This record gives sequence, structure tokens and C-alpha cells, in this order.
Amino acid sequence: MNGINGTNASSALARRRVVVVVPTYNERESLPVLVRKLLALPTARLSVLVVDDNSPDGTGALADELARFTDGRVSVLHRRVKEGLGRAYAAGMTRALEMGADVVIQMDADGSHPVSAIEPMVAALTANHAAVAVGSRYVEGGGVDAAWPWHRRLLSSGANAYVRGVLGLTVHDATAGFKAWDARALQIVEPDTVLSNGYSFQVELAHRVVTAGLTSVEVPIHFVDRTEGRSKMSLGVQLESLMMPWRLRRSSWRARPSAVVPRAA
Repeated sequence: MNGINGTNASSALARRRVVVVVPTYNERESLPVLVRKLLALPTARLSVLVVDDNSPDGTGALADELARFTDGRVSVLHRRVKEGLGRAYAAGMTRALEMGADVVIQMDADGSHPVSAIEPMVAALTANHAAVAVGSRYVEGGGVDAAWPWHRRLLSSGANAYVRGVLGLTVHDATAGFKAWDARALQIVEPDTVLSNGYSFQVELAHRVVTAGLTSVEVPIHFVDRTEGRSKMSLGVQLESLMMPWRLRRSSWRARPSAVVPRAA
């Protein structure tokens, strides 16, 4: 984020067609708050794609209502069954590329990711000609909410150290779920072919960025704990996250020979 002032950040955001992919499962309380903040950003070229995993609390129906009253800036992808965060993101990212996005943002619906960071993330993506800008809790200037339970802090920091050690990643926040992707880079890493169902999706894409010879930049964010709803971090998700780095070490995935390393405009 060095050398990027507020004017440059706003300019970078306004020049790109941005689609924000928001996966949801039982996020009825938090979704309208997030959508309102996203649509208040200083650009008319940003739109929101809600990917709902058949939420029993009516989140999908609420998302349809939001779409009807936002002049086409909100759209909804309904999924018939709950297959996990990774699959939801993969479906949403694929749809965002089909929509003609220049930049694809991935962020949670629960309010833990600051909307105010989107402008500097898109600016950093552009200024550094990067494949992905990571909203990072673990670089200078970043951090987590003091209200975040100690065991979640330990799990997060420990998971980052673990996956970075196993996979040799240099990104500080390897498990981050808040990212801005250059659309061409996203096509190269092929999110629709990932192995992960849950949160390890984030690690798998971070590994693919390195494997494909792409570059990333980290932008500091302050992560806050959710204020509505419940965490989806089940035991099964944690076990998948534990084993996935070792699966990735054995993975044969490589970027297609025809893939071109992106140079952001």
C-alpha cells in the first residue's frame, strides 16, 4: 500500500469493473448491512454477487429482495445444497468472471472484513501489477479485534504458521478470506477445479498463486469478530484444513501453458 493515497485509491476503484462475491449461509441479519456499505462505495461500477447455499433462515429470499431494489447492482446465485465455503466461492468467482469483472473481491458476509479496505486493496492490486491483493491481519498495520476469543486467535495464528511451513508460502496471512483478484489471474488459478470444500480453499488458492508464478501484495486490515449469526468453523472443516496442505504438496496442479501472467492496467 506504499505511496497510495485516498485519491489514487478511489481512482483505481472507479476505473475497474468490480464484482464482490459474498457466500452466505444463514446470514439474514448481516447481509443487508454489508450490501448497504458496499453500494455506498464511491463507484457505480461495483456490483455484489450473493452466493447462497440454500440457507434455511431465508437469506436467499432476502438477497432476491435486495436485488430487486438496487438497480441491478446486486445479483444472486442460488445453490441447491450446502457444499461448503470453498465450493460456494468457486461458483461465485466463476459467475463473476462470466459477468465480465476486471476485479473479483471475495469477502465474508458477517461483517468481519472492513468494506473500507476495498479501495486500497484494488489500488494496491493495480499499482503493484499483482495477481491478488490480500486483506492481511498479519502485516504491519493489520490486526484482529480484541474481542476475538483467545482460542480463535491461537487457531488463526497457528494455522498460518502451519500452512506457511508446510507449503513454503511467504504471504503472511495465508488463510485470509478477504482478497481482491485480477480477473486474468483468477482464470489462471482455476477456482472451479479446487480440491477444498471449506476454509482451506483460501490456502489452496494461495498455493496456486505461487505455483503459477504470480505475485501477491498484502494490505493491512483490522479483522473484527462477527456481531450476528454463528461461526461455520466445524470440526470437519478444521480437519480438512489440517490435511489439505499435505494434499497440496502432492498435487499435480500446474497452470496451463497458455496462461499469461497478468499485468494490471
